[in-house]
Amino acid sequence: MARRPVAELRFYEELNDFLPEERRKRPVEVEVDRARSVKDAIESLGVPHTEVDLVIVDGRSVDFAFTLRGGERVAVYPMFEALDIAPLVRLRPRPLRDPRFVADTHLGKLARHLRMAGFDTLYGNDWDDDAIVALSNRDRRTILTRDRAMLRRRDVERGYCVRAVRSEAQLAEVVGRLQLEPLVRPFTRCRECNTPLEGVDRETVLGRVPGKVRALYDRFLRCPTCGRVYWEGSHFKRMRGVLDKL
Repeated sequence: MARRPVAELRFYEELNDFLPEERRKRPVEVEVDRARSVKDAIESLGVPHTEVDLVIVDGRSVDFAFTLRGGERVAVYPMFEALDIAPLVRLRPRPLRDPRFVADTHLGKLARHLRMAGFDTLYGNDWDDDAIVALSNRDRRTILTRDRAMLRRRDVERGYCVRAVRSEAQLAEVVGRLQLEPLVRPFTRCRECNTPLEGVDRETVLGRVPGKVRALYDRFLRCPTCGRVYWEGSHFKRMRGVLDKL
């Protein structure tokens, strides 16, 4: 019996995280009987299309709709944030310059950390997948999730699969992988409701902070939406240390 046609796929850098050990950093054969889109071939191996930024087939850049018929050599590359590859066919929007996020229901702590770092991040602990995808597409937000199945949905345009488990490690991962270090603006957003903070006179908030705080601090920030008041206390210093490591 004749062997069915196959294409040879090779994944680079962090895309290997989605593959079992025996398939990492080496060519993987995928059957393409009756032809198969390159997007379907990639996702059949467990790699979400939202993680892919560039696909090269036999030395030529292609889009996800390209049809494989057998015998092709396919190189699959992850997201490029700093490197401008505009002359090539890109598979997602241009590199993030004003990045905005929507986090799934399991990443509430990460959402708060991203807000503290100055990034516009939406989060709701009762949002289902449909609501998250709709917000992502409406506002051009990158979905942050540990659910790989969500990122394989056909209607998802932009997303990132978070690998780390601890929230502070997740923050470092997102900022590092998406190369957002130059865009960090610490303590400019409310960590609870995402609104940009504003500086306020000390006298206007004295009645809203503990007596010990009034005696120790002179500089305060306030959220104009939820009214929360922030000052450079122990939490501020701990998060400052986390952000400095970035």
